[in-house]
Amino acid sequence: MNDSPWGAETQFFYDLTPDRILDAFERSTGLRSTGRCLALNSMENRVYEIEIETEEKLRHPWERFRILKFYRPGRWNENQILDEHRFLQQLCDDEIPAVAPQPFLDGKTLHLDDSTGLWYTVFPKVGGRSPYELDEDQLKMCGRLLARLHSVGGVSDAEHRVHLTPDTYGRNSLSWLLEKQIIPIQFEKRYESVVTEICDRTQPLFEKFPQQRIHGDCHLGNLLWGDQGPFWVDFDDMVMGQCVQDLWLMIAGRDEHGLKQMSFLLEGYEQMRDFSRESLALIEPLRALRFVHFNAWISKRWEDKSFQRAFPQYETMGFWQEQVSDLDEQLRVIENNPWRPLMY
Repeated sequence: MNDSPWGAETQFFYDLTPDRILDAFERSTGLRSTGRCLALNSMENRVYEIEIETEEKLRHPWERFRILKFYRPGRWNENQILDEHRFLQQLCDDEIPAVAPQPFLDGKTLHLDDSTGLWYTVFPKVGGRSPYELDEDQLKMCGRLLARLHSVGGVSDAEHRVHLTPDTYGRNSLSWLLEKQIIPIQFEKRYESVVTEICDRTQPLFEKFPQQRIHGDCHLGNLLWGDQGPFWVDFDDMVMGQCVQDLWLMIAGRDEHGLKQMSFLLEGYEQMRDFSRESLALIEPLRALRFVHFNAWISKRWEDKSFQRAFPQYETMGFWQEQVSDLDEQLRVIENNPWRPLMY
């Protein structure tokens, strides 16, 4: 489809062998593994569950394991990754349920593996299940937890992280797709036109609301429910953005049921922190930007065979026809703003 944007940087990312994985883990943590190393489901990074040898009495069976994460090269640099780690540690320091990286022997949370040139970190394994859907009480609980998370997120900025804007997620993604000639010629002009119109029309709205550190990808797949209640994992997509981004991704839709879900989520949130309900007008523009950003993301990862298996329809005419249709519909939804009943 196109040349890799990262070139030779990805050489070892696609060839992480068990000996390389376990060697990096044992050298940097001082822990001994049993040799059991299980690859976990992760599209963006390479993530492994490693069993450790221990004679300590464990409270939970998952304490016998660690999660080793190799970051995809070319996506985040060292400072951007450390922005994520600082946020996670600040959340834990404020007793907000989160999973922060464990320090290595040298006290750092991020290492560069000399043999592969890949950045990696280690997390404790935690127990919990992703809920299929949340009931009224669970939504309120998650709202309160999100408010607390955002209170910490607003204390300082992520200096090196991406700002979620029509430029970064919209225009830049569009430029990539056009430059690499990803979109079939039959749909290219219409796709460019509707994305440009969405970005131009909603730019003033984005400028109206302040940005801060947020989770960025706060859907139910990244929510775990354990013995002590809910907590979010996978802050890899942490950005500087409007707080509403972390709310709408948890809601099933924008129909009457979706409005009711959002009202419960907001009820819990506003018990802990003020929320600008006017910012609900950003939900549909954010949804549109996510469509465009997602399409560019797939293209940039196409050399990864796992993406080709996961998105076999990506190179078909039908896929891009549907994308244009969805964005046309999204533009109409933005004009009507279905979230207005909850705004005032």
